Amino acid sequence: MLNQFSRTQLVYGAEAMEKLASARVAVFGIGGVGGYVVEALARSGVGALDLIDDDKVCLTNINRQIIATRKTIGKYKVDVAEERVHDINPDCEVRTYKTFFLPETKDQFNFSDYDYVVDAIDTVTGKLAIIEMAKEAKVPVISSMGAGNKVNPAMFEVADIYQTSICPLAKVMRHECRKRGIDSLKVVYSKEKAIRPQEDMSISCRQHCICPPGTARKCTERRDIPGSTAFVPSVVGLIIAGEVINDITGIKR
Repeated sequence: MLNQFSRTQLVYGAEAMEKLASARVAVFGIGGVGGYVVEALARSGVGALDLIDDDKVCLTNINRQIIATRKTIGKYKVDVAEERVHDINPDCEVRTYKTFFLPETKDQFNFSDYDYVVDAIDTVTGKLAIIEMAKEAKVPVISSMGAGNKVNPAMFEVADIYQTSICPLAKVMRHECRKRGIDSLKVVYSKEKAIRPQEDMSISCRQHCICPPGTARKCTERRDIPGSTAFVPSVVGLIIAGEVINDITGIKR
């Protein structure tokens, strides 16, 4: 029967679509990268999504986050993403967590529920906790490395963490994974050297904070405020979604 996923089925086949419909994927971080992961998974027919992020949409998110518009400013990102998913696929089961994932909050999650885990958060301690829990539960996991301050989307690639170079975040993650005995980790990263953001106080969040009321971790508290574009985080998110979909369905290209 013709449906919203018919064009995808023409490529993957009915059996693969059934696998996607029965899969539950957890996406940690619903920002520039994670928002596009959610978008692509929903449009590909994934049947259940867990969305984890405690942040609210900010005016400065509009340049790169698919869930960010003038109408969604001040709303929780997971709530906006859930509504968008249901507009795409009303049958998709969505669970939302307004949680800043760290080792201290990890007990809220049962990773054995998931068929795949996406790490699209920024904090190293949180990323490592996600990866360790996924590995312990024997659930596939893919992790996004640094996407900020970069302008060449064509340089992003999929690799094992121990095959990465140049990217400062990947370097830290290699070191920490090795310390923890993590022998492999699929990541998306770029060898592009990051641009140093301009110091323009006229548009700086430090001088003109506009975080929505109730924001737990404001930009003014961050050590660095990265620059970003509409076309880099989106590409990273879509690459990640493609890996998740191909791994779940068993399609290899």
